[in-house]
Amino acid sequence: MRKQSRVFITGMGVISPVGNDVTHFYKNLTDGKNGIDFITHFDASTNKVKLAAEVKDFNVNDYLDKKEARRMDRYCHFAVAAAEQAISSSRLVPEQQDPYRCGVIVSSGVGGMNTYETEHNKYIEQGPGRVSPLFIPMMISNMAAGMISIKYKFKGANFCTVTACTSGASAIGEAFRQIKNGYLDIVITGGAEAAITPFSVTGFTNMTALCVSDNPNAASLPFDKRRDGFVMGEGAGILVLESEESAKTRNSTIIEETCGYGATADAYHITSPDPQGISAARAMTNALDEADITPEQIDYINAHGTGTPLNDLYETIAIKKAFGATADIVNISSTKSMTGHLLGAAGAVEAIACVMTIKNGIIPPTINYLEPDKDIDLNYTPNTAVNKPVEFALSNSLGFGGHNASLLFKKCVE
Repeated sequence: MRKQSRVFITGMGVISPVGNDVTHFYKNLTDGKNGIDFITHFDASTNKVKLAAEVKDFNVNDYLDKKEARRMDRYCHFAVAAAEQAISSSRLVPEQQDPYRCGVIVSSGVGGMNTYETEHNKYIEQGPGRVSPLFIPMMISNMAAGMISIKYKFKGANFCTVTACTSGASAIGEAFRQIKNGYLDIVITGGAEAAITPFSVTGFTNMTALCVSDNPNAASLPFDKRRDGFVMGEGAGILVLESEESAKTRNSTIIEETCGYGATADAYHITSPDPQGISAARAMTNALDEADITPEQIDYINAHGTGTPLNDLYETIAIKKAFGATADIVNISSTKSMTGHLLGAAGAVEAIACVMTIKNGIIPPTINYLEPDKDIDLNYTPNTAVNKPVEFALSNSLGFGGHNASLLFKKCVE
């Protein structure tokens, strides 16, 4: 039987609508900075939906040469950039590691939508001969993991968990298990997404999932009575997870610890969460059980909190089921109020928000929270960050298809 290991976080990287490195990302979250504005990636003037949370001031050539960049979709650009930040911050020297003990588990919910739409337009307008021979490898959702593996020559487990908006959290959870159970020593993990495209936005619009407000400060409204849909975001979050033995051998700077993971299925509906919240609650309690802690020990929950009418209600019900009386006390917030919903990258970016909250003791707020909903009545940390010591933080992710994932992080006191 393999010896189990503690799992430490030794590096992190972020590309997001509120900052393109971990320091600026977290400062802007705690300052309540809104990353939502009018869409610039394409002409959305005739669309019902005109707002999104776009990544700003990102130059792919800071991370890749022009030839490499042309052979990757935008979501891969984000993933590779965040991975470079994470590996740099961990002081990891890839060539000094056993490549078969180092893995890459990086996910995307929808993959290369920019490539898909560009190449499809070529096919319609110019014929099949104009479609790029790189169309498929640029478009598929696993390619971010593949590109990171190729760049750093990591030859351990290399895969992509596609669980819709839970994808980034699922990737981190599976990476955690690979290390905890002794299969790998180091895993580069997280999620990336770049789906603010005409066809993608139209699809989400026509299923009435997106907010149609044209006011950036009244668009992403998690847990607020006025909420009427989520705002599309983009970006990437990447973490370096490492076994205790590896981290100590390398004399790594340990940021915090990953200590629990719960994954369940609603088995209910293709888009709606289960109104009873039973399976989402079970994901939370499974994560707590793995860490051998009680609900009373959780100081912060980064909620999935999309700002859709059903999600926020049913997630609140699930938190109450999992936490009992403690649900009324614990600080909860949805950073999607600032970043929008990064789909397959959301769970990874929000995991980093949790880790930084533990590290700094500042709980980011849910901004633009003005009108409470009588049925959604927990402490959502409205509008202003809260200074408070945080030992344990839980990150929730829920995805179309009924996927639930909860990640638990712990302050590392050696």
